[in-house]
Amino acid sequence: MSLKKEIVWRVGVIYIFMLAFAILIIGKIFYLQLIEGGKWKDKAQTLTLKDITIESNRGDILAEDGRLLASSIPYYEIRMDTRSTGMNNSTFNSNIDSLAYKLSELFRDKTATEYKNDLVTARKNSERFYLIKRSVNYNQLKRLKTFPIFRLGQYKGGFIALQTNLRIQPHVGLASRTIGYTTKGEGGNVVGIEGAFDKELEGVEGIRLMQKLQGNIWMPVHDGNEVEPKDGKDVVTTIDVDIQDVAENALLKQLIRHEAHHGTAVLMEVSTGDIKAIVNLQRNSKGEYKESYNYAIGESRAPGSTFKLASAIALLEDGYVDLEDTINTGNGKIQYYDKTITDTKLGGYGILTFQEVFEFSSNVGISKLVTDYYTGKEEKFINRLYSMNLNNRLGIAIKGEGEPEVKYPGDRLWSGVSLPQMSIGYEVRLTPLQTLALFNAIANNGKMVKPKFVKALMYHGSRIKTFDTEILNHSICSRSTLRKIKIMLEGVVERGTARNLKNSNYKIAGKTGTAQIADKESGYSDKSKISYQASFAGYFPADNPKYSCIVVVNAPSRNVYYGNLVAGPVFKEIADKVYATNLEMHESLNLAVNKERTEIKIPYTKKSHKDELKSVLADLGIRVNDNKANSDWVLTTKLDSCVKLGNQIIKENLMPNVKGMGVKDAAFILENLGLSFELLGRGTITEQSIAPGSRIYRGDLVTLKMSFN
Repeated sequence: MSLKKEIVWRVGVIYIFMLAFAILIIGKIFYLQLIEGGKWKDKAQTLTLKDITIESNRGDILAEDGRLLASSIPYYEIRMDTRSTGMNNSTFNSNIDSLAYKLSELFRDKTATEYKNDLVTARKNSERFYLIKRSVNYNQLKRLKTFPIFRLGQYKGGFIALQTNLRIQPHVGLASRTIGYTTKGEGGNVVGIEGAFDKELEGVEGIRLMQKLQGNIWMPVHDGNEVEPKDGKDVVTTIDVDIQDVAENALLKQLIRHEAHHGTAVLMEVSTGDIKAIVNLQRNSKGEYKESYNYAIGESRAPGSTFKLASAIALLEDGYVDLEDTINTGNGKIQYYDKTITDTKLGGYGILTFQEVFEFSSNVGISKLVTDYYTGKEEKFINRLYSMNLNNRLGIAIKGEGEPEVKYPGDRLWSGVSLPQMSIGYEVRLTPLQTLALFNAIANNGKMVKPKFVKALMYHGSRIKTFDTEILNHSICSRSTLRKIKIMLEGVVERGTARNLKNSNYKIAGKTGTAQIADKESGYSDKSKISYQASFAGYFPADNPKYSCIVVVNAPSRNVYYGNLVAGPVFKEIADKVYATNLEMHESLNLAVNKERTEIKIPYTKKSHKDELKSVLADLGIRVNDNKANSDWVLTTKLDSCVKLGNQIIKENLMPNVKGMGVKDAAFILENLGLSFELLGRGTITEQSIAPGSRIYRGDLVTLKMSFN
């Protein structure tokens, strides 16, 4: 073959090979475009576009009067699309200096020059999701929307604000365990009202389309298909903040005084079961008392002598005893097999009536009566306890209710000492709230109601659901037994173990309790390791019960552990406060009933909003002198015959004087001035960290010290 032919042949082979390769490539392109085009387009979109959920605004938890107990505060992440479609060079260049100056003035973290340089650089780099600031509050957001460029919106101004919510409890530790919290994800937890009504509070999440940009940054795409989130519902609780505050302070003082490990106090409205206050305090490793566990709901323990109420009901209901029947309690000691039961009085009480046995809380007397009448028919006694719902949970909305334990004859742990032990509150287990439900049933004329923590659900100010009172037992005993039990419960305070709670203003009815708490390892055998639980449960006013209450103090360590001395004073302090502030309990002082009242004492009033203050004083029939007050906010002066109002001028950029105000009014003024604030304590404002009249800037933090720590 000649050289020429060989060259032509080789070139031809190469040409044919390249032609075939080109045909394959073109064929593959057509295959990808026409056959698999849809598949790859979808895959490309999944890599550059995705739907994300938009967090809904979680509903608030409110006290019964509407005050906030838990709320979500919105915070914002501010970003800028420096290459927004509608933003031209002229708009950016002519306004960037003003925008930089405004940003520097608002955040005060960079100079105006630094802000300008950063924004110009971001635009040169075509950044579509440039971060300007995190954790921006709502007042700052409102100002940002008025800034040059930003006021044009997202398309023309590139302004992007992404919202996140922070859950807070404005009253800090007040009823914090009952208000609760939720933690999401694997191993998450739901606690208190937050957990029980999580579904109602959380609302419905929305959907937003996000586009992936250079640098693995995702930016919102507003394509018209965005699904807006739906706000959660507000939960209106039964909690009275003022009573809650009193209950917490009363319990805290007593825990500190007796160096106790923990304690709980619960106040319930008799007829409705509404929980007005619930406090749970435990001493931590630093010696501070905090709400770390809901003992009122979750701790199921031997109630001790408060359980004698159930034993007394059983004895009366079965007709075995009457109030005047006598029993010899001897020298205060009685033996049941290997168990000795004793009375607190040295040498014993001797012969007592059944009423006195209960009023003096004689362990010997109660155990002897129950043993004498129910030995051989133990089931009758236990069935009587079951008829009072003592073996069932209350079924409250909040999770974590402790399991009651009232064992039955024939159970594995039943023994010869079970009957006398159970009669005085041992070998049974109840939570404080379950015990309170029993006492509340007596106050409620035998009707046992379920304790209630939530009154209603609200949505944007409208009530959409109301929670009615639930009856657990229409009658735990007969009318005759009920009448006698009330006499004995009043006698405990009038003549018995709780005489220190007696007062001349109103009557208290109740029962003291002192229980030994066995050591986990040695049980009751090692006396040095036994601790005590002091309690008092009852209701007031005894002649027309409005509220029931229980106080339990665990492990007091100052050698004073009796219920009347440790738990009783807390009960009385709470009851005194409720009685003093509840006009329904003072018929002679109720203005609606007593029209003949001639003298009205002029009260002390705080600085407040003029119209609101005048409205309140008008309802109370108190004269107001406001001749020279023409400002929205006023100072007050107490005179002999009226309250005099004076002007309080609020000036932009100057710190107002909020001393003497309540938190609600001060918060309104400070937030409208763009200030942040933190509270130390409760009550009336006594000190402020920024002096009145000082120059202020939006975003400044003011610390407010209150009258009560």
